[in-house]
Amino acid sequence: MRLHGLGALTNRELKKWYKDPMLFLITVIQPILWLLLFGKAMNLGAIFTSNPNLPPQLVEQAMKQTLGTSDYFSFMGVGMLGFLAFFTATFGGMSLVWDRRLGFLNKVISTPVSRGVIIVSKLLSSSLRAMAQAVIVLGVGWALGMKFAPTFSILSLLGVFLVVFLLCLGFSSLFALVAIRSTHWERPMAIVNLVNMPLMFASNAFYPTSLMPSWLAAVARVNPLTYTIDALRQLLVYEMDVGKLAFDLTYLAIFSAVLVAVGIILSKRYLSR
Repeated sequence: MRLHGLGALTNRELKKWYKDPMLFLITVIQPILWLLLFGKAMNLGAIFTSNPNLPPQLVEQAMKQTLGTSDYFSFMGVGMLGFLAFFTATFGGMSLVWDRRLGFLNKVISTPVSRGVIIVSKLLSSSLRAMAQAVIVLGVGWALGMKFAPTFSILSLLGVFLVVFLLCLGFSSLFALVAIRSTHWERPMAIVNLVNMPLMFASNAFYPTSLMPSWLAAVARVNPLTYTIDALRQLLVYEMDVGKLAFDLTYLAIFSAVLVAVGIILSKRYLSR
């Protein structure tokens, strides 16, 4: 795959984002609203900590054993970070439909740029946007009281970027495959709306998989979003388990590599005017 034109196409996708003040503002506000509305309004930990008949030490110990952290907002806040990255990735390939309808895709395909590069530029742009949102989520989370692990450092932040990048590569590839032959936005949008909420709730974003019904836990164990959120919690709020973190990263790397490879192969065959 020739990389000629990759930088220009990726920058074009990013310009749609950072040169549109309204879109950029929505991107900044969205994670703040999610943390405020979901993180604070659905603070299940307050149900127990507000009960005067329960000793605070007992509540803290029980929550740490169940959630891995004594603060539910921190538990959910990291889940929101994973879901926002996933939500950004689901729309990564949607611009293929508009590029085809507006005639831009015809022009790019007629140039020496590889069709695989067209797909990769979409993946990279959505991944970079999600990484920018990750910084906002962490900053807002810290301001709202998110408790980071004592081991949190610059290396942890770099690890967060890596996890978000892998997640976005995989899911952007998947949804780009959905849009690769579409000429109307309704079908890809319907598929996105069909799967994004089930994937979120069939993960550990809000609730530990150990407490799920067996059938739902089985789905969560193959859901890449579960491994993404677990890796983020290992880096941000848990007492890090290097073995679990390595397994999460390996799972995400394989997931993204397979889907990116499939996306490039199918783009060369099916990406048309």
